Amino acid sequence: MYDVIIIGGGPSGLMASIAAASRNQKVLLIEKGKKLGKKLIISGGGRCNVTNRLSLDEIVKHIPGNGRFLHSPFSVFNNEDIISFFEGLGVALKEEDHGRMFPVSNRAQDVADAMFREMDRLGVEILLDSPVKKLLMTDDKVTGVRLHTGEEYTAKSIVVAVGGKAVPQTGSTGDGYPWAEKAGHLVTDLYPTEVPLLSKEPFIVSRDLQGLALRDVAVSVLNKKGKVLVTHQMDMLFTHFGLSGPAILRCSQYVVKEMKKNGGAPVEMRINSMPGENTESAFQLLMKMMKEEPKKAVKNVWKSLGQERWLLFLLNRAGIDPALTGAELANDRVRAMATELTAFTMDVTGTQPIEKAFVTGGGVSIKEIEPKTMASRKKPGLYFCGEILDIHGYTGGYNITSALVTGNVAGRSAADFAKQV
Repeated sequence: MYDVIIIGGGPSGLMASIAAASRNQKVLLIEKGKKLGKKLIISGGGRCNVTNRLSLDEIVKHIPGNGRFLHSPFSVFNNEDIISFFEGLGVALKEEDHGRMFPVSNRAQDVADAMFREMDRLGVEILLDSPVKKLLMTDDKVTGVRLHTGEEYTAKSIVVAVGGKAVPQTGSTGDGYPWAEKAGHLVTDLYPTEVPLLSKEPFIVSRDLQGLALRDVAVSVLNKKGKVLVTHQMDMLFTHFGLSGPAILRCSQYVVKEMKKNGGAPVEMRINSMPGENTESAFQLLMKMMKEEPKKAVKNVWKSLGQERWLLFLLNRAGIDPALTGAELANDRVRAMATELTAFTMDVTGTQPIEKAFVTGGGVSIKEIEPKTMASRKKPGLYFCGEILDIHGYTGGYNITSALVTGNVAGRSAADFAKQV
């Protein structure tokens, strides 16, 4: 008999086990894979972006999927507490752009090892290579778990920290959703977020732009009436299947939601490769540049406005021979070029599958979770944390912050519940 059983050895499960064990409870962590912390070790490109140092309001803004829910858990354990926690375990951290916090060593493994040592020190028992088949429960509480082997383990409280469906090679294959439903929870529609986009545009199919990265461009998702749903100004990349890169990943969930609304029709994306300019101001700028060098070929006059490959592609779309000089060019062509530079539009037809996404959208409905404790409102003794919940953020330390915060709160609450039983 254990006080607390934690299912899942990812960021939120590891944090939950430490929080529960540090309250002097007998804790068992069950992981279906052969090792713990797989997702932690590959996060942040193998450097592990442990949290983000921005204010709570800013963090919530970067968690478009129910980020507001985190106000309560943050009052118990927040991003500054995450920083103190790791520094207390001997992992020195440094701040990079946009508030992202990384280990000074740039090694995710150091973060994972520090957590493993702390679990060891606190006496957390670990069961590896042990997939859980189901939660054991009566009408009024959870009582334990049954493994696929048929073995059963009992506990006073259980924390489900098995992740979502994204990055399945780390073990998050959606196992927890049926358990949650069995316990009476609603699981909202699952969909990929932070995921590359697909397109059938001729220039994508022909791979004309494959491998071209645009730096610091404004990418917008439009609804079917042409209204902008969201704009992200960051880098992006053209690929052999469509679009990728930070700006695209951030836009992806808005594409998914718009396609749900419009019956799966393609969604229009707009790229402004001269952010800060509109078509009119870009037109004036192009004219001014041509007037200053009327005898030069326009491709050379305008070369400072973007990479050569992108400019030549846009000149072609605007119907301009790149060898023409400014003096030979009609105004309507210049205007067409200004439009391509500031409002290049293309259709996307969907996203890569959820298995290729960085983050799962949807999950256990937060309406049925007690935000101060992460307790199930449906089944006493049951707690949820991490990506199984219907909470998702952009990449940049926001999802791991949510996982570590909800994991800590779930672990301590599960331990407090076990003490009272």
